[in-house]
Amino acid sequence: MISAVFLLLAVVLDRLLGEPRRWHPLVGYGYLVRKVEHALYPATPQAEPVWRLRLRGVLGISLLLLPLTGLACVLARLPWLGQLASVLLLYLAIGAQSLREHAQAVLDALRAGDLPLARYKVSMIVSRNTSELDETAVARATIESVLENGSDAIFAAVFWFLLLGAPGVVLYRAANTLDAMWGYRNERFLHFGWAAARFDDVLNLIPARLTALTYILLGHTRQGWQCWRAQAPTWYSPNAGPVMAAGAGALGVLLGGAASYHGKLKQRPTLGLQRPPVAEDIARAIALVERSLWLWVVLALLAGLLNWSFTHA
Repeated sequence: MISAVFLLLAVVLDRLLGEPRRWHPLVGYGYLVRKVEHALYPATPQAEPVWRLRLRGVLGISLLLLPLTGLACVLARLPWLGQLASVLLLYLAIGAQSLREHAQAVLDALRAGDLPLARYKVSMIVSRNTSELDETAVARATIESVLENGSDAIFAAVFWFLLLGAPGVVLYRAANTLDAMWGYRNERFLHFGWAAARFDDVLNLIPARLTALTYILLGHTRQGWQCWRAQAPTWYSPNAGPVMAAGAGALGVLLGGAASYHGKLKQRPTLGLQRPPVAEDIARAIALVERSLWLWVVLALLAGLLNWSFTHA
């Protein structure tokens, strides 16, 4: 029951305060990640065998994850301070308000007819090239970001908090940040970042599918389920596939397709049904994620209440 109450408090804090503008712990953590990368990445990676590069990456994630998770375990056990730390750590880990604000900024620009501004705003939440996107492509990129980051930045963090408390959410958020920095399939990180990418895949395996299930329950259920079953296996990511396909079907829009990354055109599978997205579908995607979050909160509270009732019967 107490974890569900902490979740409610963290969600309310996130809605009222949003993401800290300064001194966010993840900024300092990112600096630490770069320092560890500098220390462990070899000067001549081409001279090292694959297994050694991967071993360096395993050492890196161990150094960056284990001490933080251990510290969270110690904090969580402290009277009163542990409870406060649990709420604050979850608040810092979920990015619901930040995601909402970034997506809303794109929508506001499109509503104002300012396509250059919309391209700039969407460039802040996606890694693809945005300088030549039309309105449909901007809307598509924004919706994809909302759906996928809803899973990564919100629901997976909530899942691990409810399962393991403060240590779980710290472990997940730190690992997810590592994947964002090292999980690229390029020459530098293909092997060095292998462990970070695979560990993040494991941590997101269950949360991603629970997120997809939530999307289809709160959207066009039959379409969402059909898209999940038929289209998710075609996507390049084992966890983003179910989330994106189910979300596209739940919203009744077409996502995926060609997109330019770092100057190279990538042909991605098409996800969803019916029609290309328009600007107002961004608002629908934001609302879907928000309803999904509150459903998780309500279910967590109900589960906690039932557990409390049985233990005190």
